[in-house]
Amino acid sequence: MTPYTQATIMMSSVESKRPGMTIDRMRTDIARRSKRGLSFILASIVLWSAIGVIWLLPLPSIPTKNLITFFCAVPLLPLAFVFSKIIGAEFSPEDNPLHSLGMLFSINQVLYLLIAVWAFAGVPEKLVMIIAVIFGAHLLPFSWLYRSRAYLVMSVIIPLGAISLGGGLPSNQIVVVPGFMVLTGAVFSLWLFLENKEIQGHS
Repeated sequence: MTPYTQATIMMSSVESKRPGMTIDRMRTDIARRSKRGLSFILASIVLWSAIGVIWLLPLPSIPTKNLITFFCAVPLLPLAFVFSKIIGAEFSPEDNPLHSLGMLFSINQVLYLLIAVWAFAGVPEKLVMIIAVIFGAHLLPFSWLYRSRAYLVMSVIIPLGAISLGGGLPSNQIVVVPGFMVLTGAVFSLWLFLENKEIQGHS
């Protein structure tokens, strides 16, 4: 069963689980309570900053830097949890039926990481760029889930920007890509803050 089929089945059944709520109300509910996943974007800024530092260090080889780059993704969930406490967001609103759909959107990017695994050996100097493209592209379905224009726009800007900047970079300038990701993450976070302020005002 494809992820699209699973998503279709989930969407067709969520209203039956919460008879008093339409899908649109569930989308608004999960956007408000999770603050549109802002904690994950803030966590990603920290991780991309760490990746930038790695590519500035005089480490012996690109494969070594790539390996450490992979490990930088490990603290994402703990960091996002900490940020959710700081900003007062629900880390996992499990009683909202659309929570399962959001999990599917997140897990789906794991399939695309296979491309990054191939790049590790095939084109190691492009690994950081590929990870940035995967990260940006996976944001697209969250624009629907969170009713967010910020997710929609950034899901296009980040992959295109990462490819434009990273496509022709020599190995000693790869740090430009994580720098771009930190900058876009900051803009993204501010945009989400404004969107969250608006949705809280209508609650």
